[in-house]
Amino acid sequence: MDHSQHDHSAHANMDMGHGDMGDRCSMNMLFTWDPTNLCIIFRSWHIRGTVSLIFSLLAIVALTAGYEFVREVSRRYEAKLEAKRGILRREGPGGTTIQKDGQLIKALLYALQVFYSFFIMLLFMTYNGWVMLAVAVGAFVGYMIWGNTSAVKSVACH
Repeated sequence: MDHSQHDHSAHANMDMGHGDMGDRCSMNMLFTWDPTNLCIIFRSWHIRGTVSLIFSLLAIVALTAGYEFVREVSRRYEAKLEAKRGILRREGPGGTTIQKDGQLIKALLYALQVFYSFFIMLLFMTYNGWVMLAVAVGAFVGYMIWGNTSAVKSVACH
């Protein structure tokens, strides 16, 4: 059926429940450097100009660097826990409470790392070159500050 003769002008200006059309978030599915109407993860984190772009990129660098901090806290906790286990092995039984509490905290730290890494993945999935660059810079800065041990575990999603 040919619909080319129908009048579609009534649909052109409809507000499909998306709010003010001038304040709309763009969603790119292809790589771009254009920050126009870019929303980062939340509708409220909306890039509206150069100043908000710069502050957002700095926030992304800090957030991404913070991931390495969480990893370092986790590594230090595991090393401390392992040292306690070594002392308890020499002194005899009685370390089951420490093992259970230690496993719970390790699991919580691991869950935090997984959540954090998925959050960083969502930042990257804006497909915006500026945001991707900020993620990479944040990873670099975080590793320079807190990455004094092996980089065995990557910043991968999981």
